[in-house]
Amino acid sequence: MGANTDTWWQSLSSLGAGNLATIARIGLILTLAAIALVAIRRLVPKLREMVASRQDSKEGGQRVRTLSRVLRYSLSMLVIALTTVLVLGELGMSVGPILGAAGVVGIAVGFGAQTLVKDYFTGFFLLLENQIRQGDVVEAGGKAGVVEDLTLRYLRLRDYSGNVHFVPNSMISTVTNMTLGFAYAVMDVGVAYGTDLSHAMQIMRNTAQRLRADCMFQESILDDLEIAGVEKWADSAVIIRCRFRVAPLKQWDVRRANLLHLKEAFDREHIEIPFPHRKIITDARAGE
Repeated sequence: MGANTDTWWQSLSSLGAGNLATIARIGLILTLAAIALVAIRRLVPKLREMVASRQDSKEGGQRVRTLSRVLRYSLSMLVIALTTVLVLGELGMSVGPILGAAGVVGIAVGFGAQTLVKDYFTGFFLLLENQIRQGDVVEAGGKAGVVEDLTLRYLRLRDYSGNVHFVPNSMISTVTNMTLGFAYAVMDVGVAYGTDLSHAMQIMRNTAQRLRADCMFQESILDDLEIAGVEKWADSAVIIRCRFRVAPLKQWDVRRANLLHLKEAFDREHIEIPFPHRKIITDARAGE
């Protein structure tokens, strides 16, 4: 009886020691995973700002910030997946069949969620090819606005009215980026048919030079005003097209300021800014 009790106690002690060792290893794995997740959350933003500060342009910094969020998400998912595999291994579960089953399930889910898969692939290439960055003004998926966020799944835009649009990446087939590198402030200026066009164009150049010399716009306007010439003969005006090459996101401010100053200059020079006219001809014999 004593020998049997000793054997049973030894077996129980051995089992308890094994369980404790397993629990200790699982605890260590979870602790290391938690440390890794905290390190990713803290170090990636610091690395992002360090790399962004060394970029030669603001656009390069924006791209670094956009890619850093995807890197942080990917690293976090990798740590979670690796932790799960290691914990399952410590619990005595064979990882091979689980991975095989996960592959089969992944294929099945892939067929059932092709749109979601397309979202991720499209988002990856949008980031890789530097088509869209945080802070850009773009038109994509039938919506336009400032890019607030770009993930592997969706693009978040805020329009001028403050509305937020979530555009799935799978819906993006064409991207119109209005702020990549530089932009143009394009203006169509209408003057009356009786106006001396050479004089009007010279006033446009003088107004543009004064605007560019303004301290508020010295960094925004990159080149002198470019006048393309007469764009068309409209119903009530001759349209002169011109443009400034400006820094990204500054085309709207520059356009509004130039049109304001140009209106004041035209008024001083008595150059008519036309509006639709209607000529009524009456027959004097109608009242006889």
